[in-house]
Amino acid sequence: MSAVTHTEFDFRGQSGKYVGKVRDVYTIADKYLVMVATDRISAFDVILPEGIPYKGQVLNQIASSFLDLTEDIVPNWKIASPDPMVTVGYKCEGLPVEMIVRRCLTGSSWRSYKAGAREICGVKIPDGMREHQRFETPIITPTTKAEIGAHDEDISKEEIIARGIMSREDYEKLEDITLKLFLRGEEIAARHNLMLVDTKYEFGFLNGELCLMDEIHTPDSSRYFYADTYQELFDKGLPQKQLSKEFVREWLMENGFCGKDGQKVPEMDAARVNAISDRYVELYEKITGKEFVKEPYDNIYERIECNVKNMLARLEF
Repeated sequence: MSAVTHTEFDFRGQSGKYVGKVRDVYTIADKYLVMVATDRISAFDVILPEGIPYKGQVLNQIASSFLDLTEDIVPNWKIASPDPMVTVGYKCEGLPVEMIVRRCLTGSSWRSYKAGAREICGVKIPDGMREHQRFETPIITPTTKAEIGAHDEDISKEEIIARGIMSREDYEKLEDITLKLFLRGEEIAARHNLMLVDTKYEFGFLNGELCLMDEIHTPDSSRYFYADTYQELFDKGLPQKQLSKEFVREWLMENGFCGKDGQKVPEMDAARVNAISDRYVELYEKITGKEFVKEPYDNIYERIECNVKNMLARLEF
């Protein structure tokens, strides 16, 4: 078994390739995207040196499922998922903002709050809140969609409108869709004893119509708590049992790495890699209610290439 940390394909009609932190994205005829979810893992905007077996399959299959479960709320970019690690869809004109929704004061928002911040992206946060405390209603804290190599930056609704990134009418429509997607995610999570704590969405336009892009409700873009233990742990001031990538960030910070210049990424031994892999599989099974089927790594590149080529043969370009 060997994690997939890079790909090198040459598909018919291929007009470009973009290597992201996790995904390798192949552009086909400037019309379609072949998005390969690799087993790379990143934290603090740094790609960690070890791949995580089955992570790509988990991310792709969760995202593919949620795209199908939310297409009644907003159209999305997906055409099909021809391979457990691949989704093929339409190339959209992306909006330069990401919509982040937070149900609880957790993660980076808690770290900012603990440092004294009482406002996130123009949203005022009251005094006296505790880590992991639920907001009365979910809050939206958008960020700019940074250029390659740069960091995303917090931005407020009013700044987005003032800069002319979006009109007030279009942004408020986007807010409404964002909250509907989050509430659908909460509803599905609750069926499986999970709380959707926070997540992010990316949007774009396809033929002038707003559509949802990229992944949705995966452990790389979202954080989940176990619902049945949330209140007891919160009342006692104990850490929440969670399914997300936050446990990787916490382990890195405990070992002296938080993405700052001069810091060295701690070594991830086989036991740590396998533990992270198990957590990703656990989330898949919890959020979908299905048993995760581990696809073999034997001849995986040949399998992906064959499945994608068969898919592309059915598309017009």
